[in-house]
Amino acid sequence: MRQLLWILALVLVARSAQAQTPFSIEIEAEPFAGFPGLQSFAIGQYGGKWILFAGRKDGLHRRQPFAAFAPAGANAQLFIADPQQKTVQTVSLASLPTPLQEQLSATNLQYAQRGEWLYLIGGYGFSTTQTEFVTYPYLTAVNMPDLLALAAAGQPLLPAFLTLTDERLRVTGGYLHELEGNFLLVGGQNFHGRYNPMGPDHGPGFFQAYTNAIKRFDIQHVDGGLALGNYQEAVDTAHLHRRDFNLAPQRFPDGSHGLTAFSGVFRYDADLPWLDVVDISAEGYEVRTDFQQYLNQYHTALSTLYNADEERMFTLFFGGISQFFLDAEGVLVQDNNVPFVKTISLVERTSDNQLREHKVGEMPALLGAGAAFVPAEDLSVDDHGIIMMDESFEQRRLLGHVIGGIRSTASNVFFTDNTGTMSSASPQVWRVWYNPETTSAVTQPVAETYFNARVFPNPSRGKFSLHFSLPVADDVKVSLTDASGQVVDSSAWTLAAGSYEWSPAKNKPRSPGIYYLRLGGRQFAITREVVIQR
Repeated sequence: MRQLLWILALVLVARSAQAQTPFSIEIEAEPFAGFPGLQSFAIGQYGGKWILFAGRKDGLHRRQPFAAFAPAGANAQLFIADPQQKTVQTVSLASLPTPLQEQLSATNLQYAQRGEWLYLIGGYGFSTTQTEFVTYPYLTAVNMPDLLALAAAGQPLLPAFLTLTDERLRVTGGYLHELEGNFLLVGGQNFHGRYNPMGPDHGPGFFQAYTNAIKRFDIQHVDGGLALGNYQEAVDTAHLHRRDFNLAPQRFPDGSHGLTAFSGVFRYDADLPWLDVVDISAEGYEVRTDFQQYLNQYHTALSTLYNADEERMFTLFFGGISQFFLDAEGVLVQDNNVPFVKTISLVERTSDNQLREHKVGEMPALLGAGAAFVPAEDLSVDDHGIIMMDESFEQRRLLGHVIGGIRSTASNVFFTDNTGTMSSASPQVWRVWYNPETTSAVTQPVAETYFNARVFPNPSRGKFSLHFSLPVADDVKVSLTDASGQVVDSSAWTLAAGSYEWSPAKNKPRSPGIYYLRLGGRQFAITREVVIQR
């Protein structure tokens, strides 16, 4: 009987956070014969065309080092798609210098477009000149109108490209975005060698170093070439240690523009996604320890919308990969294999800067990882790429398209797909429909109500306590880390339902500063910022 009550309590905790979503999203297939199947690619837009670079033609990378990221699966061509005429032009890159060809066949490049220029940074792939898998140290600028003109005339493409080699840009799996005239290169890693899930010291070794950074700089066009100006770097090993995440433009409640780095992988203590998010402004960044993102944690197609009348910011995520998903009953389910999911979720930023998470729909299949979103041409989009909601959003309307990405035949294929056939790069173009009708879904981080945690006093002079409660029996771990990510203290127990208190050993961290307290169970986790004063 007690076990039944525990199960019921857990279901009620999950459902207690349900409310109406702001709107819902519907997905519909759009016929587009000949569209290429790509994932983790880069895309530029000009003159109504979609220009697709790099990425992979296959699905999820295999776990065997000899097969992972095989060169045969790299996209070594350029595709120019016309979404109105439903035509695709395939363009050879053979006329370009070998180093440029190699970067343009890499995966997980960082890219951003400013006017006529598309900027591409880094990427990971097999270098024939180095006979090794590498992360490239290149900044490549592509002039979109020149490229389209040269491709249409069948001329060599090199006049449309500018390149710069800079070791600070040897990054893959991060994000590039323009903010207030500067470019920000956020997160990512430098990976050198063959992928090996057994780690760098087993079989074919590799070198891996996360940037743990936000890199700010100007991209300058000087004397027919490129240069970086005003370079600055903020390093935070505790909170910027993430890759393959989602970075989205934001409008903050004070009217300023910024970015938010959502979730991503991997945590220090486990091969699992981060749950916190980081707000980035023109002046710096802030870790949002008051919010946990449970849905859509891996790089996927995303879109941003802003309702000026209600001062509400919306960030949409389409499918992909996640440690958590909602079952048919609306209960949050945790899968530490981090499966492919169908979830379409929304993170809402309210006028008082609170963050709320909603499920607003589902993809028609296990889709979205490594995909891209292209907004509809008739939408009003601001200079930061945010869709401005107007009176047309009072009714159902086309929001845009999701293109590319991985399509998986099952939720967890990484350890069962020995042939690389259980997932593939999707050639299907999907229409995304906005529907003002609301649905009922989880709208708050359920871990907050699950643990009911508080830290007191905070700030303190070194002596503080964590107070929390459990509605059911759970395996609980508490860890305290400093700003560099070093674990100061930790404890783990198997606890019955009830109320508990924990204090760090000797109740005195090593020195004053900002610390991060993480409380986790089998299903939920929260993080609190702890300030120790002199």
